[in-house]
Amino acid sequence: MDPLRDVTAVAHRGDPYRFRENTIPSLRSALRCGADAVETDVRLTRDGVPVLLHDETLKRLWQRDRPLRALSAQEVRGLTAGRVPTLAEALTATDGSRLMLDLPGTPNERAVRRVVDVVRECGAQDRVYYCAGAVTMLAVRAADPAAEIALTWTTAAPPRPALLAAVRPRWLNYRFGLVDRALAERVHRDGHLLSVWTPDTRRSMRRVIALGVDSITTNRIDTLCALRAPRTGGGALP
Repeated sequence: MDPLRDVTAVAHRGDPYRFRENTIPSLRSALRCGADAVETDVRLTRDGVPVLLHDETLKRLWQRDRPLRALSAQEVRGLTAGRVPTLAEALTATDGSRLMLDLPGTPNERAVRRVVDVVRECGAQDRVYYCAGAVTMLAVRAADPAAEIALTWTTAAPPRPALLAAVRPRWLNYRFGLVDRALAERVHRDGHLLSVWTPDTRRSMRRVIALGVDSITTNRIDTLCALRAPRTGGGALP
């Protein structure tokens, strides 16, 4: 088995070195590069529409110092010339490909349920999985007992067994610098797949691949895909 071939390539917020992160062109570019999945951030507008945005405000990306939670979806569209897509638009634009939905901050249960409902309404349950911390993933599990979950974990100490039993993650998702061989072996021994974020150099990618990670989320999806044998984007995950 060639670990370079088998690692799942996940594009962090699309292809942000070519196109603005979390936009339709960025997502599509990542898939053209050969990504198996695209990670994207989802937040809700004031009127409860899930849109693709990492930050709490529009300031960094769109030069509008307005908090998303104070804006309607229509106002967001007007302030960004329609370039902040709704989750439904992103699902349509990536039809047939995998999306990893990161739910930043600590959204309340109602917000999480709305995201899950949109995925269901779009018929995308089989190609979407979710990542975030424990509180948010517990809310996802409550909203969708069948959801695929990547539990983001930020310390080398393992999650408590009771938490794992409640969340039932398929993946454990770590910052790549935390991962060593012992951690990778423990994750696999406990029956989970190991996902890491965000190594962006060939050296760091090769290091975590050698440790046995199953998935890499990176800002340089072109670099990761170049390390692997050619393969078609949107392929099945392990």
